Amino acid sequence: MTSVLLNNVDHHDLRVITRGGAEFGDAVNQVMVFPTEFEAIQRELPIVLRPDAEARLRPVALLGLARDENLFLDPSDGWQTVAIPALLQRGPFCIAASQHDEAEPVIRIDLDHPRLSREDGEAVFLPHGGNTRYLERVRGTLRAIYVGNQLLDPMAEAFVNAELLRPVNLELQVAEGEAYAISDAQTIDRERLAALDGAALDRLHRAGFLHSAFMIAASLANLQRLVDMKGAAQQLARPS
Repeated sequence: MTSVLLNNVDHHDLRVITRGGAEFGDAVNQVMVFPTEFEAIQRELPIVLRPDAEARLRPVALLGLARDENLFLDPSDGWQTVAIPALLQRGPFCIAASQHDEAEPVIRIDLDHPRLSREDGEAVFLPHGGNTRYLERVRGTLRAIYVGNQLLDPMAEAFVNAELLRPVNLELQVAEGEAYAISDAQTIDRERLAALDGAALDRLHRAGFLHSAFMIAASLANLQRLVDMKGAAQQLARPS
């Protein structure tokens, strides 16, 4: 990856292909999501917590059941969801802390990213150098990632301290003799959440994670949708 500071001189004519596609890295069966996007994501995708490579609990949205499978990605029409997880929506951009302590974070761009073009896609800058609406949307997505990333550890700690987490057995039956398992997943225990006393609820609310707990719990209703989509995809793939 060749990441450089985005500027309207060197990158004045860059465009970004925004459609969804496996060739752009969208063919994944799960992706980390952030508390700043839970409300939109939970309407369409299941969210569970899983340990990352460093054993830190991280929220992930489930997109498919098999390896490299995104059931919400149509080969012809792209994404079939309204909400696209921020890490997949950001394209070739990332956000980084400025070298000056007091300055706002800066936007960097991966010049090797497959979404970059000089002929197709959304323009990054206006002809006279200002930001396009597309770049402003990207700034919002990057801000959600930047702020959300700082909330991940405190959120997991708050859930653990409130004893809200429980393991969830994600063995999803698609057809007779065909099941898919997702290991090491945890979710919010609805009964424990409902039983929290006033002080515990207040602590969770003041920490900013009560809403997140409800969003994660509600998102599991989308698991059946994932199973139904897998079954429909298999039906279409069978020869007639």
